Amino acid sequence: NDVAVHDLAFEDPRLDKFIREHDAHHGQRFAKWIAEKMGLGQPWTEDRATRDVPHFRAHGHVLRGAFDRSSAHFSAWHSPKRDASDWGDHFNLIDCRTWMRLHFKAARDVGLLDTDFGRYYVRFIAHFVSVYERSAPPFARESARWSADPANFQ
Repeated sequence: NDVAVHDLAFEDPRLDKFIREHDAHHGQRFAKWIAEKMGLGQPWTEDRATRDVPHFRAHGHVLRGAFDRSSAHFSAWHSPKRDASDWGDHFNLIDCRTWMRLHFKAARDVGLLDTDFGRYYVRFIAHFVSVYERSAPPFARESARWSADPANFQ
């Protein structure tokens, strides 16, 4: 599922600026994190233990790459693809709503959203998105509904 959302994110000019490398296995790692949060073993923790942590350059700085969830988001905020005036800024409400809309579209496309699990999953995402933007959770259900309209993806 999240492989599909990252394909959508790569195409979205707002979200793509946060993603330094398209081939960095974002989707697989996110899927492992979700599985672990839902009690399906420790696939994310096991993957993290063996992950290479490269450094990268952005706006005159050399930064350590992602090695866990917090550092992954730090890397996104400091992506070299971001404009210098936005560089280092955290995700805002528009960023979070855009991500949720695309995420729920990907979940819908693989048949996960219009199920009992899907209704739970919208609440799950709402809970965790609050870590990045405290005003975002009330928009999770709206984002899920928005993702159902094919006209929004033309």
